[in-house]
This record gives sequence, structure tokens and C-alpha cells, in this order.
Amino acid sequence: MPREPFSRDALASSRRKLARTARVGSLALALILLSSPIAAAEKQLRPFAAVTFKGSTTFTLGAAGASKRHGVVGMGAALVGDIVGIEGDVSWAPRFFQDEPRLVIHGPVTTATGNIVITLPKRLTEYTLRPYFIAGVGLMRMSIDDALSVFVLSKTLPAYDIGGGAVGFLTSQVGLAWDVRRFNTLKAATVEPGLSTEPPFGRLSFWRASMALVVRY
Repeated sequence: MPREPFSRDALASSRRKLARTARVGSLALALILLSSPIAAAEKQLRPFAAVTFKGSTTFTLGAAGASKRHGVVGMGAALVGDIVGIEGDVSWAPRFFQDEPRLVIHGPVTTATGNIVITLPKRLTEYTLRPYFIAGVGLMRMSIDDALSVFVLSKTLPAYDIGGGAVGFLTSQVGLAWDVRRFNTLKAATVEPGLSTEPPFGRLSFWRASMALVVRY
């Protein structure tokens, strides 16, 4: 019985020490997270307009249209650290396969990629354009429909993109970015006879030049 008060005091002391340890651990974890590259990364939104050029495809009906220039709209989002970052990019070219004779009446191409960004440290480009290099993989969705709906094609294929550009800020939060990227299917589609110049395989590649409004927060 005489030892009971001592046991209660010891238990209370242990609880206080445990609480202090938990608070110190939580503070240390918070400091680590706040100082980590992820927390320090610059967050950017990049709505853009672009044009495709030097397109090439083995899809028979799409070859004439793919070789021409076509308008593109899209959206990008990025987390950019001091040197390395990540980016998501989605774009849509609604008339990619359409040509002048109007043989193709519906021919959009949509891309969605996740990219690694390599750039120069901010301290070296504080008052000038900041160049960057990107490379990544994703998906390419394409559709082709002719005027008579005889040759109809709809495929989603794995793809990659690679390129580079530069970004410059007009204010502390708003800037502009320009880049050029190469998109290419990673895997050929298997298509019906007559739909490809290299039967039974279908491939697509093109370049995209874009200008984006950059908003960082």
C-alpha cells in the first residue's frame, strides 16, 4: 500500500514525458515536411494554345490530315522544384486527321501525359527566362470517321512525349511559357486491312509547339 502513491506519480510522469515526446515528434515532422522539396515546389497551372506540325501516321485515311498543321488547346499542371519537377499535360486537337477534300469528317486526337521536368535553379534565372526539359509517358486517343462511315477507327494507345521550352514571369504570379514537344505512340495499333499503309499496324507521331499562360500559387 505505501508504494501506491509512488506508482501513480510514476505513471503520471511517464504520461507527461510521452506527451512531450509526441509534441516534439510532431513538431519535428512538421518542420521536415515544410522543408521538403514537395512543400517548397512551385505550383503552376498552364492553360495553353498550340499547333501541331510534321505529323506522320500509317493510318490510311489520316495521313493527309496528319501532315498538316492543326490547332490544339490544353491544360497543364506542374510542381517545379529547384531543379526537378513533375507535370501533367492534357491536350485536344479536334481536327487532327481532317483534310481539304473532306474525306475525314471526324478526326480528333487527345493526349494525356505525366512528365518529369528538369530545369535550372531559380537563383540562376531570377530575372530572365527559365529553360526546362520534359519527358514522360501517357496515352494517345485517336478517332477517324470518313464521310460514308465505311472506315471507322477509334484507338487509345500508350505514348511518350519529349521536348523543352522556357518560362518567364511578368509578375510574381503570372507569366508565359513556350515549348516544343514530340509525341509518338509507344505501341502500334492493330487495325483492319485497308486502314493502314503498314498492315496490320497503325502508328502516329507529331510535333506540338505551344504558348501557355502560367499562373503560380
